[in-house]
Amino acid sequence: MTSFVRTAHPARIVFGAGTLVTVPDEVERLGRARVLVLASPDLAELGDRVEKALGPLAVARFDGATMHTPVEVTTTALGVLREAGADCVVAVGGGSTTGLAKALASRTGVDQVVLPTTYAGSEVTPVLGETADGVKTTHSSPEILPETVIYDVELSADLPVPMSVTSAVNALAHAVEALYSPEAEPVTDALALDAITLLTRGLRRLRQDPRDLGTRADLLRGAWLAGTCLGSVGMGLHHKLCHTLGGSFDLPHAPTHTVVLPHAMAYNAAAAPDAMRRIAEAIGAVRGEDAPAAVFDLIQEAGGPTSLCELGLAETDLDRAAELASATPYPNPAALTRDGLAGLLHRAWVGERPPGGTAPATARITEQVVESFAGTEDPRLRHLLTDLVRRLHAFAADNDLTQSEWQYGIDFLTRTGQLCSDTRQEFVLLSDTLGLSSVVDLLTNSRTPDSTPSAVLGPFYVQGPPELPQGSDISRGAPGTPLYVDVLVTDTAGRPAADAIVDVWQSNDDGFYDVQLPDLDGPVLRGRLRTDGEGRLRFRSILPSEYPIPDDGPVGAMLSATGRHPYRAPHLHFLIQSPGHQQLVTQLFVRGGPYLDSDAVFGVKDDLIVDFTPRTGPAPDGRTDAREWRELTFTFRLAPAAGAGS
Repeated sequence: MTSFVRTAHPARIVFGAGTLVTVPDEVERLGRARVLVLASPDLAELGDRVEKALGPLAVARFDGATMHTPVEVTTTALGVLREAGADCVVAVGGGSTTGLAKALASRTGVDQVVLPTTYAGSEVTPVLGETADGVKTTHSSPEILPETVIYDVELSADLPVPMSVTSAVNALAHAVEALYSPEAEPVTDALALDAITLLTRGLRRLRQDPRDLGTRADLLRGAWLAGTCLGSVGMGLHHKLCHTLGGSFDLPHAPTHTVVLPHAMAYNAAAAPDAMRRIAEAIGAVRGEDAPAAVFDLIQEAGGPTSLCELGLAETDLDRAAELASATPYPNPAALTRDGLAGLLHRAWVGERPPGGTAPATARITEQVVESFAGTEDPRLRHLLTDLVRRLHAFAADNDLTQSEWQYGIDFLTRTGQLCSDTRQEFVLLSDTLGLSSVVDLLTNSRTPDSTPSAVLGPFYVQGPPELPQGSDISRGAPGTPLYVDVLVTDTAGRPAADAIVDVWQSNDDGFYDVQLPDLDGPVLRGRLRTDGEGRLRFRSILPSEYPIPDDGPVGAMLSATGRHPYRAPHLHFLIQSPGHQQLVTQLFVRGGPYLDSDAVFGVKDDLIVDFTPRTGPAPDGRTDAREWRELTFTFRLAPAAGAGS
């Protein structure tokens, strides 16, 4: 049984996008009416937004917050606070403004509302670090903890990537050290591991789309959890070193944390093997690769700094830094010696990658391959290739891939390629059945809530289908239940998209596309039509049928070996193009049709399941037929093209 003591620090958390507007409500909830707004010189515009949101509650402003919370800056801000008679401070920014708010609270007991714009995490800790006479010291007290933290994901969306990386690694350090703290306990451990997972995922995705709110939410939530860990347990070597380097040598706070973290971890690795194992797993390191090396690689991949030299520390300062860091004893897994710290600092100054330790030989090969792409000029291509290499190598190592299994995989891909032709795309089929096509589709196309959801293109689309006039029968008399389609194409505001180009294609009543029937004369059940001046499109076809994807090749063999069926739910394909709008590739599925809950390519979305309504009597084109026919009506809403107005 594990015994432990847990101290929880209460704080109100408001998390979301656009939550800045709640700041006056949160101040009034505390019963406060006179606010001093704190910002920093580079965030004056954001300070203006907060001041405007507060309205008459804002009675004073101080934009002088600076790094490491110098006591002389606090003294100046304290004068502003007292002169204004403020009973609350609202701090917007990173660790500097949060630190100033804490310093004021520790001296006056004033309430704090903090809006973080970085991933410092200090906003949820009762810890204050201040610098006086070139020495940074920390102390902890319940009065230091902010009463309310408003996390607005949108406030971090414009944080430059380099600053985002170092800020996120700073937060990562809180979670890492919490796992081998003397006060470590199960709840904090769980928060720390969740924080490491979120921060790692965010760091790996950040450069792809810096303004993606999902990525920013991962980073901000990870920072919150990591900061909560920092406030619950004591920190060790890493934080002591960073405070020494920042307070005594005026190094930038977050970049210093970024450089030091993997080296501090390497110093403690042998004394905290279980924590290092869990950190490596949360990061997704190659099996057997040490956590310190994995963190170094993560920082390097994200584009963060890796040496104290590049931060401006002189080599002649290393001995004094080691002396200062070892002068006062503090809890740490590994014994602290001056020589040991001097070696750590030297490796961090040079920027050496910590040794992989128990990492397999595959890790060295992986790094060699990754380094071979270092000269790639296109940063996106470099990122994709290096990340692909890491994940492929990790898959092989994690699963002890044998030579025969690897050879089978190569043969499988070879057969897949050999089956590809102008009328059959086995690789697309493979991507579809693995769900990859749907994942890419979701990431690329389904980000506008007011527009029609997209769906996979599928392997049977053919470029340049025959152009047909409105009202055409694209089935060309093929047998099946008659279907009359009457759809509207608009923008997200409901304005019609006139003269939009709409490609349509579908299977026949037996479940085959025309390209699967070589004896068929010409294109059937496909065509290109244009909407009229009102954005309307009408044509005739037949009710689409469920059908099996081609299962006579490698993909079919895979489905058979895994006990999966090859069937797709019945649907009609649309590809819509209109100037000023994003292209829409989608499918409409027959409500009540088979395989809606087990579509072989995972392409069904609830909003795309629609009524193909049964009808009898005269059809829209005036035909009279005793048989039942179906009617499909639907409105496609197109998202605006990038850079286009709504």
